[in-house]
Amino acid sequence: MRSHKLILALALTAGLTVSAAVSSASPAGATSAAATCRVELNYVDAYDVEENNGDEIRIDLAGYMYPSGNQYVAVNNGDRAYSGNFANPTTTIGTTGSALFSLREVTPPAVGQGDELGSVTARGSTCATLATGQIANISKHIFGTGYWYYMSLVMTGL
Repeated sequence: MRSHKLILALALTAGLTVSAAVSSASPAGATSAAATCRVELNYVDAYDVEENNGDEIRIDLAGYMYPSGNQYVAVNNGDRAYSGNFANPTTTIGTTGSALFSLREVTPPAVGQGDELGSVTARGSTCATLATGQIANISKHIFGTGYWYYMSLVMTGL
């Protein structure tokens, strides 16, 4: 257990991407391979925001901004924003497709698309390894000058 924590600590320190973790146990009754997968934002952790008074963030998924309209999610250091805070960004991909979830910092009052801080990609190759109902967690640390976020996605075999 110690070595696992040490490896994780080293990976976080080095800023490496944490790879997709597929749940090892198949759900009850899952007998067939997934043909498609639902991918949804799980949460975004703000470890270090760029602005002293917090950041205003949105998720860009396939050109659609979450939350919609002129809304955003305000975060400060140590905050966690869940999928519902962003109006539940969700999509479906096949075993050969992909979905890019882009974390954007916006500037009120006209928030627009803002500046990209980083992104997490859900890949069809991960979907292809799942059985119907099986879950994979896909996450990544997003670093930049003056900011540090952690974004987590959940992929479910359909």
